[in-house]
Amino acid sequence: MPDTDFTRRSLLAAGALAPLALGATRALGQQAHGTPLAGEFALPDPPGQKMRWAIVGLGNFAVGEAIPGFIDSQHARMTAFVSGSPAKQKDLGARFGVSRFYDYMNFDSIANDPEIDCVYIILPVGLHAEYTIRALKAGKHVLTEKPMASTSAECEAMIAAARAAKRQLGVAYRIHFEPTNVRAKQLIDSGEIGDIRFVSADHGFNADPNYPPHKWRLEKALAGGGSMFDIGIYGLNTSLMMLGQDPVALSANYIYPKDDPRFREVEGGIEYRLRMANGVSVAGSSSYSWSPYISQQRYMGSKGSIFMKPATTYDRNTITVEGNGPNHEVGAANPLTQFQRQLDAFSLAARANTPHKTPGEMGLRDIRLIEAMYKSADNGGEVVKL
Repeated sequence: MPDTDFTRRSLLAAGALAPLALGATRALGQQAHGTPLAGEFALPDPPGQKMRWAIVGLGNFAVGEAIPGFIDSQHARMTAFVSGSPAKQKDLGARFGVSRFYDYMNFDSIANDPEIDCVYIILPVGLHAEYTIRALKAGKHVLTEKPMASTSAECEAMIAAARAAKRQLGVAYRIHFEPTNVRAKQLIDSGEIGDIRFVSADHGFNADPNYPPHKWRLEKALAGGGSMFDIGIYGLNTSLMMLGQDPVALSANYIYPKDDPRFREVEGGIEYRLRMANGVSVAGSSSYSWSPYISQQRYMGSKGSIFMKPATTYDRNTITVEGNGPNHEVGAANPLTQFQRQLDAFSLAARANTPHKTPGEMGLRDIRLIEAMYKSADNGGEVVKL
């Protein structure tokens, strides 16, 4: 039949031409040439060469913020979980390929685990010193959440343990790696707003004693201190980061209802003023009794100012430059990358065994400053020389 013959002929023709078509394709491929890479690229380490981390504490922050940072990290990977919840370990281990589990009783046996290089302490503040020192004695590098510890004496003991073990100790001041704040510091250092004259920093939220992530923050044994330890420390540390200097004196006052039952053990709010040697002041406040949540900082300069609201959140910080021409917003990379950047920076410091960008000494400085604030507030706002 004509239609059948035509179909067969078409198929035969196609079959006959196929080798020619393939040959033509190969000829083209033989003429292609590779080109050199234009520039250098920050490639991630192969999985087997990444620094190996144990996460101590699997609470909301660890699961919601820290673990995603490891997923994106170029130089760090999770190899162990330390928790008092076997069910949580098993579930998270299955999700993220982690199979080495420890609890708080056998924690010291990490010393015998070659698959752990670094330890990330994500526990309530009152436990930071104990587990940091135990991890350092086990021969591991340690990054601990902020604030560093409950007292300056504990911070000093942690630093001494790191020196004795010849290991690195860092405090997880994530803002030093958060792209919006890094960009703000670049603008300040470049003279965009002239010489800094004054800084303000306000941070707070309304603590709910019935909400588990807030409840432990109102217990001194676990929290170490009150709102200044938890939320106000962002304003303190970030202001000093931007100024590049430490204060020579400070004063402070309590600013919370003394009859509020939430604050039987910790302070519910404080306002403070830091004085720098060059005359610049930082006016800050923190609170557990404000609503809504607030995170804002302003850097006043001789030519303009930088206003950040929000300033220190996990995922949405902003920069507005005011006064130096029309007000305008300045963009930066995704704030969520701060966790990955922090882990990568510490991993590289640990690998080279060189000081981390936010070392234990910085954590000690901040706890000493907060202790001085409480001393000033306890004495009616007297000036404390540092």
